[in-house]
Amino acid sequence: MGEKGDVVPTDVTRKDFPDDFIFGSATAAFQVEGGRKEDNTGPCIWDAFCKEKGNILDGSNGDDAVGQYYQYKDDVNLMDNLGFGAYRFSISWTRIFPDGLGTDVNKKGIAYYNNLIDALLEKGIKPFATLYHWDLPQYLYENKGGWLNRDIVDYFAIYAETCFAHFGNRVKHWITFNEPLQTAINGHCTGIFAPGRKENPDIEPYLAIHYQLLAHAQAVAIYRKKYKVEQGGQIGLVADSEWSEPFSDKNEDKQAAQRHLDFNLGWILDPIYFGEYPSSMREKLGKNLPKFTDEEIKLLHYSVDFIGLNHYTTRFVAHKDLIGNSKNYFNAQEAELKVESAEGEPIGEKAASDWLYVVPWGLRKLLNYIYKRYENTPLYVTENGMDDKDDGTKPVSFFLNDEMRIRYYKGYLLSVAQSIRDGTDIRGYFAWSLLDNFEWAQGYTKRFGLVYVDYKNGLKRHPKASALWFSEFLNGKENQEGKEIVSP
Repeated sequence: MGEKGDVVPTDVTRKDFPDDFIFGSATAAFQVEGGRKEDNTGPCIWDAFCKEKGNILDGSNGDDAVGQYYQYKDDVNLMDNLGFGAYRFSISWTRIFPDGLGTDVNKKGIAYYNNLIDALLEKGIKPFATLYHWDLPQYLYENKGGWLNRDIVDYFAIYAETCFAHFGNRVKHWITFNEPLQTAINGHCTGIFAPGRKENPDIEPYLAIHYQLLAHAQAVAIYRKKYKVEQGGQIGLVADSEWSEPFSDKNEDKQAAQRHLDFNLGWILDPIYFGEYPSSMREKLGKNLPKFTDEEIKLLHYSVDFIGLNHYTTRFVAHKDLIGNSKNYFNAQEAELKVESAEGEPIGEKAASDWLYVVPWGLRKLLNYIYKRYENTPLYVTENGMDDKDDGTKPVSFFLNDEMRIRYYKGYLLSVAQSIRDGTDIRGYFAWSLLDNFEWAQGYTKRFGLVYVDYKNGLKRHPKASALWFSEFLNGKENQEGKEIVSP
């Protein structure tokens, strides 16, 4: 995790972090709540997407998910017993406004989140509320154009203010958007996520980011003007990014690695700090990339009190020549992602998902990059974790004895601790995920949870070895193995 060739021990303890450092777990509404047809909840784009054959690997949906809508008290007790001090959850837009328009507030939806927040606070667990975790109201998509129409900015602002007004006296950490990049690329380029659009990949992803950023900025402006002083909270957004390690010392590979960072992280954060998308994106995309007005630039400027980072893995990045004239996200980067070094060494141990390799040193490098580029804004690692594959053939004991996940968390937590020592202002860390859950297009075939959910027997929860390790870590009793990891 240091410079090239450095060898560092994997020992990490709670004492390596500041006393006020926040440790939490994270989930998303559509993935865990269930109760999609209960209490006047409206349909979202994922409800519709799941109904189309072939979209979800195992043909499943989020109708029941893992039942947190009914079991939230048990889950809060579970978090408390494990020792977590915070819970990052998302609010389902269609539980607040079933059609998303912002006219009639659903009192039953308000009551559910009031109950969840109160249950957390009773246990001394800080609520971190995400306003948008991919579950756009289906009505807004079908009738208003969703994230491709600027009107969505105003609808989101109404929804956000409603949440501030009802929950802000207790929620002190707000996140406007989770991973705008994935809404843009998987939702409007490859089409593997809701709403499944892939017809115009040269244009639509860039509009989807543009309007998410403006919706974020508008919500922040409302919060700061009307609620922040009285409620005393903070507001930010969550970006996701791999670390991009140059494949070689060649300048073209170094430039490709920077472009990959620009097209991931810079696409979201550069407009907030510098008033424009990264120059490499403007150079490659030209008029396909929208422009901000002077008024919008002013609205966006420093519209975060903190940055949330979702990080899972790292890639080697090499230059790749442009193919044809396509301006789609993948082609325009002129970057090839690799999982083996020039010497043929794998970048890390492979998890269940094809894209996920265990590369702890990459997190330290990414955190330090953000610290230097974005003025050492306070940071939270808002998601970090790995998955196991559930193809129905493995016994429960396989999932409960998740030693690889323990190794993952040890390595990545050490990376966070080292970045703090490097000077980065990191305030908290959230493990993804508290529970096994509906893993989007992968359905229930991937398990990211610290806690095993028995889908066949009443959605019963069983803490895995990693959950018990985390509990010991948080209480200063973690087992140290003294192994080493090597950074390129």
